[in-house]
Amino acid sequence: MSENILWQPQTDQIQATAMYQFMQDMNTKHDLGMETYLDLWNWSVEELEVFWTEIWDYFDIIGEKPTGPMIQGRMPETIWAEGAKINYAENMLRHAQTMGNQEAIVGLDESLKRTVLTWNQLNEQVGAFAHHLRSIGVREGDVVAGALPNIPQAIVALLGTAAVGAIWSVVNVDFGVPGIVTRFKQLEPKVLMTIDGLELGGKVRDQMSDLDGLLSELETVTHHVLVENTNSGSRETVNDIAAQYKIETASFTDIIATGRQPEFNRVDFSHPLWVLYSSGTTGTPKGIVQSQGGTVLEIAKSFGLHYKVPQGQAVYISTSTTWMLWNMLVGFLITGATSVTYSGGVFAGGPGRQFEILEKEQVALFGCGAAILTGVQEAGIVPQDDYDLSNLTDILVSASPLPARTWHWVYEAVKSDLRLRSDSGGTDVCSVFVGSNPMDPVYVNELMGPALGVAADVFDESGNSVTDEVGELVITKPMPTMPLYFWNDPEGLRYREAYFTEDPHIWYHGDFATQTDRQSFVIHGRSDATLNRGGIRMGSSDLYQVVDALDAVSASMVIGAELEDGDYYMPLFVVPSDPDMPADELKDQVVQAIRTELSPRYVPDEIIIAPGVPMTKTGKLMEVPVKRVLQGMAAQKVSKETAADPSVLQWYLDYAQEYTQH
Repeated sequence: MSENILWQPQTDQIQATAMYQFMQDMNTKHDLGMETYLDLWNWSVEELEVFWTEIWDYFDIIGEKPTGPMIQGRMPETIWAEGAKINYAENMLRHAQTMGNQEAIVGLDESLKRTVLTWNQLNEQVGAFAHHLRSIGVREGDVVAGALPNIPQAIVALLGTAAVGAIWSVVNVDFGVPGIVTRFKQLEPKVLMTIDGLELGGKVRDQMSDLDGLLSELETVTHHVLVENTNSGSRETVNDIAAQYKIETASFTDIIATGRQPEFNRVDFSHPLWVLYSSGTTGTPKGIVQSQGGTVLEIAKSFGLHYKVPQGQAVYISTSTTWMLWNMLVGFLITGATSVTYSGGVFAGGPGRQFEILEKEQVALFGCGAAILTGVQEAGIVPQDDYDLSNLTDILVSASPLPARTWHWVYEAVKSDLRLRSDSGGTDVCSVFVGSNPMDPVYVNELMGPALGVAADVFDESGNSVTDEVGELVITKPMPTMPLYFWNDPEGLRYREAYFTEDPHIWYHGDFATQTDRQSFVIHGRSDATLNRGGIRMGSSDLYQVVDALDAVSASMVIGAELEDGDYYMPLFVVPSDPDMPADELKDQVVQAIRTELSPRYVPDEIIIAPGVPMTKTGKLMEVPVKRVLQGMAAQKVSKETAADPSVLQWYLDYAQEYTQH
């Protein structure tokens, strides 16, 4: 076994996977001889029309099949499944018929108090919520907006909204009133959902005061729904606020008190399902609209083949509702898995909280941002010694590249026989471009390959496909969850500017990547955060792999800023593990490591001791906004509401602004 291989599935393990069985069934049906994952992937992108038609049939998608081709036209004007009628919620709730009394959703608050919805209860609550929406005049295409944390009621509301054919959008409460308004106001929602309170940081945080601020800005709202999450608020207070704005209000508890069998409006395949948002760190967040039908196809493929877990097994993803991983957590329901939600602090009660949840719920698949695993590692915890992880088979890590030492740590300290999955996709498609599959081995720092049906490649600056060279991650054929459009972008100008400026028919995602000769991928970071000193490009994550591996370094962030008159400024911000360590000693260690393990070319212009690194609430480094301020953009234009710790981001913005004034 190669020293770079951390884990290798046995032949019998591969042959027991849903993906292997699918491959064999396709071999039989189409007289093929596919043997490996790459064989299957090649067929899926070469025969794109056949592949997606087979996904519909293989997973018995509920709905009226297309009257014409599954795919017509090139990106970004592709038409999918013309004539098909479908409903996302109807497909998600299919298991209520056969698994009625089994757990569909388990909700945990910060105290780990357990709330359970069986499939029957979920089905009837969705039916009741959809009935309420219809009773207050919500119709296809209306917007239902929820300022909600990761709780079971948010899933019920999404499915109820989809059942009606309305459009769903959710933002986590930690964005505060300004951040929520920035996202929702552009959608002109008809219905607003809020909570009374949230247990966070060991105490109940009042959220009632947010309602007045939200309604004062969201003038299109005609109806409000209160989710009594902690039973800490007063309905009378809500009634008074609603009366002030002349809107009707109802309690979620009252709405779902009498269960109903849901009625599903089957809508056109390309009917809008939900609106997700770009990061919005340097401007108003873009509203990204995806379709009901495209989402059903994509999740059938993803959770039926790539991430398949046995029916009734628990899936837990550490996520907020604003991150696309929440939509993935909901998506697992299509396979009959149990989705576990958690609304408390990531490290509530100590750095082992996430593994406490894995043990408590006997989770099979755990998803999280890379920062969670590195945080547990740095805390010195050995999870396999302290927690029962016997049911854990898969860890899915996303948001940012995982350091090499943490790849090894997972197999040494968590479990030696699980599949560590590193996947890269985007909110843009609410899915994965390149990542993991259940048939290939796990290599350090590598994503196994492109996802089925995803024509992923790496192009150089001339638009040529390259191997073992750093270039731009591109998608050359359409995916069903590519945006229908951006909200308030009727001509599609912002949509094309986002992905199609290099080529009108090839999606440039903005990630810096290398494709190996095995067609695995290494993601180096966002291409707009690329280091480009002396005409040689390099991903920032390569530098982090070296610097963050030092025991003396807790975290780091590098910026490569092209300045006026052709100047280039490349500072490296370093957070010391020991605040008392002499700065010069730490800087010498960092420079030595970069020189010997990377290249002298990438020794930074300056090493700056910092109090932390700025990250979004989903765990992504905020390199780009700091770079923009160094290049002259006003610091006031950077949105701090997306930052996990606004004070840390402010420290960087102050530094960048001061630098530009020298």
